[in-house]
Amino acid sequence: MPQEPEARGPVVTPVRVVIAVCLFAPFVAMLWVGSYAKTDPALIGIPFFYWYQMAWVVISSVLTVTAYKLWQRDQAARRASREGGASQ
Repeated sequence: MPQEPEARGPVVTPVRVVIAVCLFAPFVAMLWVGSYAKTDPALIGIPFFYWYQMAWVVISSVLTVTAYKLWQRDQAARRASREGGASQ
């Protein structure tokens, strides 16, 4: 008698969509050069072009850490549901 495959949750979940957006946003921001290819407004004498890119270094770091933490939580929840489902 063939064994039935283990029931798995959906692969695309809201948490995974948020993770994807966190990782995809910096690429979109940096590849859309027309949005920041200008000199004004300057910030303490630094043209917009430069401080915008430097701001995205910090923003990208925060988004990557956020995505990592969400991924860890998602994996722990999936592991717990798998173990809980197996014992029932």
